[in-house]
Formats: sequence, structure tokens, C-alpha cells
Amino acid sequence: MKIVFLGTGTSQGVPMIAHPGDGCDLENPKNWRTRCSAHIEMDGHHIQIDAAPEFRLQCIHNDIKALDTFILTHAHADHIMGMDDLRRFCDLKDGAAIPVYSAPKDLERIAAIFPYAVHDDPVPKGYPSFDLIEMPGVLELEEGRIESTPLPHGPVKVLGLIFTEKKSGKKLAYFTDCKSLTEEAYQLAEGVDLLVIDGLRQSEHPSHMNITEAVACAQRIQAPKTYLTHMTYSVDHTTTEASLPESIFLAYDGLELSL
Repeated sequence: MKIVFLGTGTSQGVPMIAHPGDGCDLENPKNWRTRCSAHIEMDGHHIQIDAAPEFRLQCIHNDIKALDTFILTHAHADHIMGMDDLRRFCDLKDGAAIPVYSAPKDLERIAAIFPYAVHDDPVPKGYPSFDLIEMPGVLELEEGRIESTPLPHGPVKVLGLIFTEKKSGKKLAYFTDCKSLTEEAYQLAEGVDLLVIDGLRQSEHPSHMNITEAVACAQRIQAPKTYLTHMTYSVDHTTTEASLPESIFLAYDGLELSL
């Protein structure tokens, strides 16, 4: 199993418009963050989690050439607005619709934003086509399974995702944009080889975990390695990572990990 962190930033990205003078060191390329998304390859099956506004450039920069399954964790703008660029992957599959999984309300939002991509008719080359499917508790694929669980994110819920590759038995949990983990999430994450978790900033936030909260969750799960993602401009990669406990790190755009 492999994960590529296409983007590790917040809704404003880093640097953001009218970027403040304080915060992270922009001389360090690891502090330049596009909006949050990730690409997982599970025994040759390519799974895209979310599509940030920079999705097209993220795919180009990370040499993403295949996509079999798309999962939207939630329909906030920084996770959904790049979905139009899925059209290229439809072309690469001879116009076949991309299976798009999410919660019912988020599927409704996709249909409202991209009505031209949701239909039963064949599409000509160059157009997107989405096959909208409610994300089940367990999605069984030939290459492995994806379990999902709702996590609190302010007034909405997001999909927490746990990937288990059949061939290797490797297990990965991806928990972005959440304020806390539920007991079900802890149970599903038991024995993971890698944990990816929301770690927005040092100070508290009403709908995201701050770094202290994320570290506490990671220490309970006890994955061999944990990476924080979805970080604001105040999180400097070098100084913040140096302050983290052993086995907990900061992700950065373009980071690729193999399990």
C-alpha cells in the first residue's frame, strides 16, 4: 500500500492571500501547502480521497496517472471544488464514469455543484462522469477493504476512512477535518500501520483538532507512525515537528509513504 499526500493545507492554503509576516518559514518548501487531499494505491487499485481546488496541479506534480475510485470525506469547498478535473481520468478509462463514494448529503452537494457530470447517458471525450454511490460501512474491493465511520466536524460529519490491503495485510487510517475521534473510530484504527490525522494548529479550533488533541489521539491508537495533516500557516514544519513525540510527524505536500 502507498499513500501520496497531494495537499496538506487548510481551506486558505499556505501561503494564503495577504500572508502574515509571522508563522511558518516560507523558505522551507515543506511549508508551502495546497488544500488537503491524498492518493492511495492499494495493490494497484488507485483511490483518491477528496479533490482540492489545486487537484489538477497536484496530480501533475505527483505524477498521478490512474484513478479507479473516488471518496469525498465531506463537501466543504476545499475538498470538493477540484472534482471537475476528474474528467481526465474518465478519458483515460474510455469515458467510463468514476465511482464516487460519500455520505448521502454530500452526494447531494456533488450533484448540485456538478449536475453535468451526473447522468445515465454516455459522455463525449473531455467531460466528467460521476457514478454517485453512498459510502457503506465496509466497501469490499478485490484488492482490499475500506471501512468508514462518521466523525464530528463542527455542525457536519466527515468520513473517517480505514484501508486494509488484502495482499499485504497493511492497514492505514485517514482521519481529516475532525474535532475528535469516536469510540468506533478508535476500534477500527486498532492495529493500524499508519495513522493520518487532522492537526490544524497549536491553538484550539471549534471543528478541528489542534496539535495537542491530535497527538493525544495518536498516542491512544499507538500506530508505528502518525502524520498530521490539514495544517495552517502557523505550523512551521521544522520547529513543530521537533516538538512532537517520537513516531509522530508532520506531513507535507508530495510526501510519499509505502507500507
